[in-house]
Amino acid sequence: MIGGGAAALCAAITARRAGCSVLLAEQAPEPLRGGNTRHSRNLRLSHDAPTPFTHGVYPATEFWSELARATEGTADPLLGRLFVERSAGITDWLIEAGVPLQPIAGGVLPESRRTAFLLGGGKTLLNRLYALAEQLGVEIRYGCEIRDPVIEDGRLITLTVRLDGTSYPSTPRTTIACCGGAQANRAWLRRHWGAAADGFINRGTPFASGELLESLLRQGVRPVGDPKAAYLVAVDARSPADDGGIATRVRCMPEGIVVDAHGRRRHDEGGDTASTRYALWGQRLAGWPDQTGYLILDARGLCAAPPALYPPIQAASLDELAGRLGIGSATLRATVADYNAAVRAPTDKRDDWHTVGLDPPKSRHAHPLIEPPFGVYPMRPGITFTYQGLAVDERARVRLTAGGVVENLFAAGMIMAPNLMARGYVSGLALSIGLVFGRLAGEEAARHVRA
Repeated sequence: MIGGGAAALCAAITARRAGCSVLLAEQAPEPLRGGNTRHSRNLRLSHDAPTPFTHGVYPATEFWSELARATEGTADPLLGRLFVERSAGITDWLIEAGVPLQPIAGGVLPESRRTAFLLGGGKTLLNRLYALAEQLGVEIRYGCEIRDPVIEDGRLITLTVRLDGTSYPSTPRTTIACCGGAQANRAWLRRHWGAAADGFINRGTPFASGELLESLLRQGVRPVGDPKAAYLVAVDARSPADDGGIATRVRCMPEGIVVDAHGRRRHDEGGDTASTRYALWGQRLAGWPDQTGYLILDARGLCAAPPALYPPIQAASLDELAGRLGIGSATLRATVADYNAAVRAPTDKRDDWHTVGLDPPKSRHAHPLIEPPFGVYPMRPGITFTYQGLAVDERARVRLTAGGVVENLFAAGMIMAPNLMARGYVSGLALSIGLVFGRLAGEEAARHVRA
């Protein structure tokens, strides 16, 4: 088992329960185990009746329709339908494994038909699954890197194990790759994004290097997805280079205006107020000078903004604010003045605050910025995952470019997620892919061992 997140744990537990001896190789040290699962909080699942963790119903057909639409038709239909149908069993499996979910009766969560929330977040999920794996007899090695796979005649022949400064070959009967994408690999990102990649902040684990992925692709494994694409969201530019997680996200663009490093607006801040705005702004920032933007709020906007990990940079005047940001004060004052002059109040209940004659416009929530203090959240693109992975079949076996499969190599989680999302995203999708295909890969790997 290569990896230490939800997909690897589900696969390890499932294979061990089927009677297999299992070694789980986690590249991270124990305190940082779990990959991006540590930062997860909810999972998407189909259900035909209300549950203690979800409202209403969310049929598999509706889930599939929304997945196909969000990914612009790139999701593999066979794998996609298999996934949404098997997602219905996630919560029962987690509860039986000792993982707590947040009951909707508590009233602390937004109403959702589509997702269930983890009680205690991804770290609690990991702790419970690691405890169960150890109880079942799964051997776990931390700081253990797997690389240099050799594939011959449709079989994985050897791997190289690096542990405690020593390398040695390994010849496992069956292997499941659950080691994520390449979002922490700066060389990979520069190859596809150029110098802009240096402005990206990695929201998750620093151990998602993509080295095994690249090695397998060189061995003739069939790629899926786009190596030039990445899921980016707007995060606070003061965030750590790695592992900041969901807490670093900037959320209140509609309450103010966003300017670039030269003090100029570039996009409609009120055009999208759904959760998709995070990804829209991440992609936009990737093309801005220095990959940096500044969300500017006045006193009203600061009061309306949700709590953030970092406090806003505040100043009593726009000139003082420009000085603190290193932006030309004349340009920033002109940008704000033009915006304020274009703001129009709503004329009826169907209308919203908007601008007239401004390019780009602000179509909604266009309140003037006039009341000090003024505040700023500096932003950069935060990378969550990359969109290239390994193609798999309906048994989670890794496919070969020349045809056929690697009969003893399976994959689950983000390393194969581009089969289902080569672009786009919906909330809770990544964790559900790991949970569903982790269990599936564990079942199929165990079946292969017994054959």
